[in-house]
Amino acid sequence: MYARSRAVPRALAALLATAALAVAASDGLDAYVDPERRVPVVALAPLFAAAVIGTSLHTATDELDRTAVRPWWRRRLVHLLVLTALTTALLPLAVLGHASVFGPPAMIRNTLGSTGLTAAAAALLGARLSWLPAFGYVSAVYLGSAGAHGRWSTVWAWPVQPGGGTGAWAAAAVVFVAGGALYVVRGARAEAGPP
Repeated sequence: MYARSRAVPRALAALLATAALAVAASDGLDAYVDPERRVPVVALAPLFAAAVIGTSLHTATDELDRTAVRPWWRRRLVHLLVLTALTTALLPLAVLGHASVFGPPAMIRNTLGSTGLTAAAAALLGARLSWLPAFGYVSAVYLGSAGAHGRWSTVWAWPVQPGGGTGAWAAAAVVFVAGGALYVVRGARAEAGPP
């Protein structure tokens, strides 16, 4: 009942479709010539998958969730971790190859970071709009970080960094843990229904 109320079956289908589209998109990139051609797939596929995860955090029964006898944080934690684990297992299939450049580690890192952003946004803005801050941040970094250099650029520009950067991994991990914890503790923000 919990999974159906949050449209988890539809979210699973959308995640599978996102992974299939990422695989199809990465096939025509000629990444063997230039691994940086994978950056659009490595940055945007996790963003789309995180948007799916974020919107699945919505429930139409906020009142029932708040009045439940058992605490919901365990269900929220399992929900978030299962969808994130599935996504981190599927999306790297799109970028197999050079692991140190823009391969599976970068895809996993970006999935964790983007999912953390959407989980935090679900707790603060509501699940229906949870995709918006992640979309804005990843898009701004993708468009604006072309000439970024320096130690701190690996931290704030983690969505477009190669897979082995420790600063990018640390930033994405902190975002995932903080955003996930905020969502697990608070749940998705209640949204106003139709008048």
